[in-house]
Amino acid sequence: MGTTRMLILAVAAVAAMALAFIVKSMASGPAPVAVAAAPVAPPKPMTKVLVAKRDLPIGTRLVPEDLTWMEWPVEAVNASFITDGAVAAAQPAAATSGADGKPLDPAVAEKLAAAGEAMKVARAAIMNDPGGPINALAGAIVKEPLFANEPVTDRKLVRAGQSGYMAVVLQPGMRAMAVPVSVETAAGGFILPGDRVDVLLSRSLGSGQNGGAAQFTSETVMRNVRVLAVDQTSTPVPGANAVVGAVATIEVSPGDAEALNLAQAQGDLSLTLRSYADITGPTGRTVRAAAPVARAAAPAAAPAPPQPVRVWRGGQASEVTLSQAATAPSN
Repeated sequence: MGTTRMLILAVAAVAAMALAFIVKSMASGPAPVAVAAAPVAPPKPMTKVLVAKRDLPIGTRLVPEDLTWMEWPVEAVNASFITDGAVAAAQPAAATSGADGKPLDPAVAEKLAAAGEAMKVARAAIMNDPGGPINALAGAIVKEPLFANEPVTDRKLVRAGQSGYMAVVLQPGMRAMAVPVSVETAAGGFILPGDRVDVLLSRSLGSGQNGGAAQFTSETVMRNVRVLAVDQTSTPVPGANAVVGAVATIEVSPGDAEALNLAQAQGDLSLTLRSYADITGPTGRTVRAAAPVARAAAPAAAPAPPQPVRVWRGGQASEVTLSQAATAPSN
């Protein structure tokens, strides 16, 4: 075999080996690269915070459907939030160690401890209601706007009996006015806060003619006005069907308050209870009460001086007043 042919065969063998190596490398793909696993952070302790389910403007009276629970990190709980207190009760060691058992930063541990105490205090304040915090807050009035998913705090609510409750309960532009009442003048005590009433005025017209019996009159001065409170009771007592008090606070407009104040000075006021089926009619002053208040009459003007007249008597003319002429003897 010639030298040239052997050289050609050697080159072909080397090329075949190189081609086989390239094909094998392409078929197997790149070698896998080892990736270090990222450390998994331990889960943060969570609790449930009471939040508004929808936007609640000022003056809204809360119902259970307005509130709901939302998951909230314990370390982000403010002392004013209302929580279920589950984490504070179930994880007393969370304030000193994490889920991995390692000690926490002192600042974080102090924050967690404060959050746990806040949850205990908040729960103790409102958990006495058998229905829980949501039912305990039913009937409270929104004093500052609450937005959807915003935590509910006592600072933004006012409940019956608290300072400022009456000012929040009043409708915009209305006034609260007290009317003295008794069992006899308040439907026997069956008028409760939230009822609608008419206000009657009874007054004396003075004695009759020739010293006869005194005459009296009675008329309705206010109709269909809302009772805000009876004495210091602003919400009906559960199970009670009567509230006996000495003062009833009713809701009136500024103009109605003036008319009611005038009526109160003229005589005795009584409240008559309206049916729930009859509370959609007009409200406020009646036609009589809406009449303008009579003002003090201006002092009468001084009478004009009498004008003289000329009288002829015995051929002599003289000037006399009309009164003199009337009393003068005739010739």
